[in-house]
Amino acid sequence: MVRHLATQPPLAKVSAGTLGRWLADERIQPWRYRMWQHIHDPVAFVSRATPVLQAYAEAATLLHNREWLVCVDEKTSIQAREAEQAPRPPKRRHCQRQSPRYTRQGARHLIAGLSVADGKVVGQCSTRKRFVDFQAFITTVLVPEAKRRGVHTVGLILDNGTTHAPKQLERWLQEHAASAGWNLRFQLYWLPPNASWLDQIEIWFSILQRKLLQPNHFASVTALEQAITQFIAHYNQTAKPIKWTYTVEKLERKLGMRL
Repeated sequence: MVRHLATQPPLAKVSAGTLGRWLADERIQPWRYRMWQHIHDPVAFVSRATPVLQAYAEAATLLHNREWLVCVDEKTSIQAREAEQAPRPPKRRHCQRQSPRYTRQGARHLIAGLSVADGKVVGQCSTRKRFVDFQAFITTVLVPEAKRRGVHTVGLILDNGTTHAPKQLERWLQEHAASAGWNLRFQLYWLPPNASWLDQIEIWFSILQRKLLQPNHFASVTALEQAITQFIAHYNQTAKPIKWTYTVEKLERKLGMRL
């Protein structure tokens, strides 16, 4: 930047130290960046996001009325990487050390659901990420948990990924609930496209990544699955609902639809 300024005659010559102080004073960090999502159709986005945000705000009341609100999604391609040497534990003035060389032992996909009202998580690992795997999660994990909780309605907050088969999921749920005698009603809340930042399960996936999956050292996919299962069980012992503060009003102000 100093060399560039030197090529501009109207500007005074400055040293790298001076320029660094200017940037620090203005809190400008040109080497950093962050991604942002441009919303092409604000009206359509708000119309689809509003039921989700309202459901978040009413989750505790809904559960009291035996309506269970769950955010469901997949964390895909979780690698089981066995390092050449086991991680070295931290010592005084030294952090834990991880070997850079590893052997890939396979991968798993985690399908998980976050209970919005109390923050507890249910999950199941699978070798593939298909609609049939999502169906298996519903029938073997989600429905038994709903019965254990004694609810009559399950509200599913979902994105528009092909795994969730948006065009056939609702029909399949209705037909399967009737044939299997679940005695459950399903309410689907579809997130707007490109709105993973409105999905609370993504926050929990970040917790899983930071507290369990990094550094990655698993001798096998079986060990990886066991570690994920144990982490979920341990997490649920002290689980709390996410303090969600993003409202419909804030979204409308963000999009310039409210003063």
